[in-house]
Amino acid sequence: MMNSLLKLLLGLGIAYAAILALVFMSQPKLVYFPMKGPYPVTPQARGLAFERAAIKTEDGETLAAWWIPAPVGEPARGAVLLFHGNAGNIAHRLEYARMFYDMGYATLLVDYRGYGESTGTPSEPGTYRDASASWQWLTQSRGLKASDIVLFGESLGAGVATWLAARQSGHEKPRALILASTFTSVPDLGVEVYPWLPVRWLSRIHYDNFANVAQIKVPLLIAHSPQDDIIPYAHSRRLFEAANPPKTFLELARGHNDGFVFMQASWVDTLRAFLDQTQRVI
Repeated sequence: MMNSLLKLLLGLGIAYAAILALVFMSQPKLVYFPMKGPYPVTPQARGLAFERAAIKTEDGETLAAWWIPAPVGEPARGAVLLFHGNAGNIAHRLEYARMFYDMGYATLLVDYRGYGESTGTPSEPGTYRDASASWQWLTQSRGLKASDIVLFGESLGAGVATWLAARQSGHEKPRALILASTFTSVPDLGVEVYPWLPVRWLSRIHYDNFANVAQIKVPLLIAHSPQDDIIPYAHSRRLFEAANPPKTFLELARGHNDGFVFMQASWVDTLRAFLDQTQRVI
């Protein structure tokens, strides 16, 4: 009986080790869910004129992007650099662009490497390079000042946005930062999703929003829903507590994929008021 028990424990140990090895090696497939290929729709589907852009990264990738100018004939309010979540591509973020257009802002929708029509394969360091290239495209190719640019990060995209914001300093700071339905870090979220795994030991992907927000000193708005079914609401509350002022918290409603700010007029009004305030504090 003792030998049988030892064999059982050994077998379970080997199986568990195999699971750990599989999780360690397959992390990118657990985090990134890109939709590749030609875009089924463009901003024209939302009545928006746009320009296609091919943004080159420092390591040789080409990012597909759409530049959607602000309404013609209205005072220039600035531009939004939008970093989307871990699934789909920029064709699924047109409602954001329409919302910001209606507020008087231009928008740059850019796909990470491996998403949509962008080249390459997604990775955490790669998305950071994509963020830097997008920032340079706005400030160099389009000639925008840093104070013209609002960073917007949705879900996983918030990890990209906070990384970029934390690394801009002095006169190169963005005007503001908006984070929608995000987490404190990927390991923090992984511990809650996989409590039976040593996630912090296994994790090769971090997107540490918690560490980043403590370094950021620009107006910040965090939006999240208590009914979020993917990322717990408590994550954004912890981020808000750790962030430097000035900061605003916007409580959304509904689930992760249908609680975004463009869904309700009252939320849009709060976002508009926040952005108007950032123009006065520059």
